[in-house]
Amino acid sequence: MSVSSAIQLPPLSLYIHVPWCVRKCPYCDFNSHQAPDENSEQNLPENEYIDALIKDLQTDLHWVQGRKIQTIFIGGGTPSLFSVAAYKRLFAEIQTLVEFDDDIEITMEANPGTFEAEKFAGYRQVGINRLSVGIQSFSDHQLEHLGRIHDGQQAKQAILMAKDAGFDNFNIDLMHGLPDQSLQRALDDISQAMELGPTHMSWYQLTIEPNTEYFKYPPKLPEDEILWDIQEAGQKLLADHGYQQYEISAYAQAGKQARHNLNYWQFGDYLGIGAGAHGKVTDLTFTPENLLASPVLRTWKTRLPKDYLNAAVQADKTFLAGKESILNEDLGLEFLMNALRLQQGFDTGLLSQRTGIAFNTLEKGLQAAQQQGLLELQHDQLKTSQRGQFFLNEILELFL
Repeated sequence: MSVSSAIQLPPLSLYIHVPWCVRKCPYCDFNSHQAPDENSEQNLPENEYIDALIKDLQTDLHWVQGRKIQTIFIGGGTPSLFSVAAYKRLFAEIQTLVEFDDDIEITMEANPGTFEAEKFAGYRQVGINRLSVGIQSFSDHQLEHLGRIHDGQQAKQAILMAKDAGFDNFNIDLMHGLPDQSLQRALDDISQAMELGPTHMSWYQLTIEPNTEYFKYPPKLPEDEILWDIQEAGQKLLADHGYQQYEISAYAQAGKQARHNLNYWQFGDYLGIGAGAHGKVTDLTFTPENLLASPVLRTWKTRLPKDYLNAAVQADKTFLAGKESILNEDLGLEFLMNALRLQQGFDTGLLSQRTGIAFNTLEKGLQAAQQQGLLELQHDQLKTSQRGQFFLNEILELFL
């Protein structure tokens, strides 16, 4: 695929990573580290970490290029371990460096439990206007097996407290395909979640990832036939109650799609600050060392919290662990890898805007995918077919 036109600056988001959690879950492969004292957030280096986040952002400002921040997502770890005062200060400092869009979406991941839920009202007051609550299941048995620190009742109570605090836009994270989970138990989790009135649900299958406790000691997961039944029945149940699937594992009420994640999937830009945070930026001032490199860059920050904190105070240290230019020949595939996750696909003109690649350069792979019934092109909108949704990797191979 050859670059044939100038890349346009896409919308800009900000990802903030808070790496501590109360306990490391056995299935989790994210950059998360157990807090020094699981009974109190007071032992977390909160002020020092906020200082580091601001300095980290200052080093990335040359990638803003006059844009406003459209969305912010605070992930972890467990970001709700930090105090309201910490986020109030963080947002105030960020806005001295880069402007927020008037309609900015600010999402924070939160875990159930009275200790954290009591702070929801304060989070709402300082500008966080969307929560993503990691419930995973309402079954006490499953929650214990997953290493979660809450039970089903605490999960429901946390949601009710969030709603009382003024959060009318929130996501519930649910897993399916849990150890020994039956079809009915999986559907029960969805039903209990829907009763709480979330505007968005992330419903995804448990997968065993390397470098996790589950990888060392694999649990017994449901057979493939049961997993397929759960997927089909769960999607129907969600759709019947107004939760339309718009991405592989994302379901939303009308107009309530996660804007931050949409920017990811539409190949927008995002700065990543915090320990281990990743970013993707379009740098129009970038001068490639060779003709193979593009102005679209991947960045990643130093991973361990202690090293990240040291980078804020030691002159010989840096937050940036690495960056690389996405090769021109890989840009189109990177774009498709993201945009084809969306149920509606993408407008063909977006490819050129985000990558500088003319859509007609996809013709060979497109024809092969259409002949196999995997892709559909209608009115300049390219999307996977119903069958193609289950064969995304095979579709991408046709464009290599």
